Amino acid sequence: MNRRIFIQKAGLGSLVMSSGAFPMMAMHDPNIARLTILHTNDVHSRVEAFPMDGGRNEGQGGAARRASLIKKIRSREEHILLLDAGDIFQGTPYFNYFGGEIEMKLMTEMGYDAATIGNHDFDGGIDGLEKQLKHANFDMLIANYDFSNTVMKGKTKEYRIWQKGEIKVGVFGVGIALDSLVPKALYKDTVYSDPISNANRVANILKNDEKCDLVICLSHMGYNYRKKDKPCDTALAENSKDIDIIIGGHTHTFMDEPDVRKNLNGEEVIINQVGWAGLMLGRLEVMIEKGKDKKCITCRNSYVR
Repeated sequence: MNRRIFIQKAGLGSLVMSSGAFPMMAMHDPNIARLTILHTNDVHSRVEAFPMDGGRNEGQGGAARRASLIKKIRSREEHILLLDAGDIFQGTPYFNYFGGEIEMKLMTEMGYDAATIGNHDFDGGIDGLEKQLKHANFDMLIANYDFSNTVMKGKTKEYRIWQKGEIKVGVFGVGIALDSLVPKALYKDTVYSDPISNANRVANILKNDEKCDLVICLSHMGYNYRKKDKPCDTALAENSKDIDIIIGGHTHTFMDEPDVRKNLNGEEVIINQVGWAGLMLGRLEVMIEKGKDKKCITCRNSYVR
């Protein structure tokens, strides 16, 4: 799957769907800055590929194949961000026995830059989550969970900024309400607050104060719900101002192509999500014309087989 989304910006600008604009020669144009965003969500402790048992996913996925694919892309691309949208834990005996250690070590070995926190990442308790962070050589980003009165105090960040070549990228995370999904005994005194208002607060800092060229939200709220007052990725996109890309999780949504929604300024926001269990690796190619407000984003999600 290869979907191009062309962004013509003036000031904060607007995003325009097109089949033209940036020609293929732009891939090698020295006046074009490039960034490759790789992402996963809801891997759920799927360390090994699915067994050869006749199931529809047999032989697919697995950390080894994902690592090989990431390594291949790294050998070809200079500037890469590798991100995860939560629910790293729970789903196979690897989590039941090792409590998340294997998952964190594998993500570190693959070179993940950041992840957000999903509801199942509390399944070993907040103490269990904190215990595994020593194995994670990447940042846990969450802007709407307050861990001040827990063992997780000071162990997460609201956002991170990377300079990838000539592209300045800001990434932050937001999570789903825990009350109806996670027993209080597991998340203890974690305080949840509205993800959309917090997302707008942090995105404003990244776009307008920090002057990021690209603002990415790692969301574990879910793609879309029939209940209109339930926070989700589409609602966030439509009620935002400074977010360029939402990398989602929680609803295990396999997206053949990104969803594009208009924000409060009439600009467009890309939403992408790649199912669950590491069956897909999300890939967004960002090209920015140096010295101009013109961007091109190409989606090339791949199944891990």
